[in-house]
Amino acid sequence: MKMFNLPAPALATALAVFSLTGCQQTDPGQNAAGINANSKPESEKINEAAIEAELLRIQRDWPRAVKEKDVEALRRLQADDIVIIYPDGTVGTKEQEIKDIESGDFTVDSWEMTDLQVKIINATAAGVVGRSIVKGKYKAGDGALSEIDGQYRFANTYVRRNGEWKLLVSASAQLVKPLAETPPPETKSPPEAISPSPTPAESPNP
Repeated sequence: MKMFNLPAPALATALAVFSLTGCQQTDPGQNAAGINANSKPESEKINEAAIEAELLRIQRDWPRAVKEKDVEALRRLQADDIVIIYPDGTVGTKEQEIKDIESGDFTVDSWEMTDLQVKIINATAAGVVGRSIVKGKYKAGDGALSEIDGQYRFANTYVRRNGEWKLLVSASAQLVKPLAETPPPETKSPPEAISPSPTPAESPNP
């Protein structure tokens, strides 16, 4: 991603005004008022809980949008200048991504997302990292069909533009050693009651 160097803010220059009879004193009250008037407002507080909830909702909706070929939702959520880095190192664009899904060249049978974490940078930028378990198919331009079956780590960067969150950068890598799914907790059965040993039958009298 291209980095931009921002110019340093300009330094303010103090001007001293002198009269013919000497320096004119400034009223302390006016000076204080001037400082208060020019002081910067406090930074806007970031609602981290709201940002996290919204980005998790968006991220969890990706599998549905791909399965149902909801290209309108995908167009809305992807930035026009999105950069997509695939596990093999190739780079994709929004146009190609939408085309593959709309044409059926990329299909998903199952797609589970787990280990999701939101990393908030500020009110207009945040990242979502997690793990995907995907099974699907992809047909290349030459007609070759590839099976998609594995676990992938991903890192997505979102930016807020015109009041809407947009996916700007998405990168993923396949896990060489897939993580085992956590087994459900074992349910312990109550211990069986121990019955008393049977009393040996008394021998009949001769």
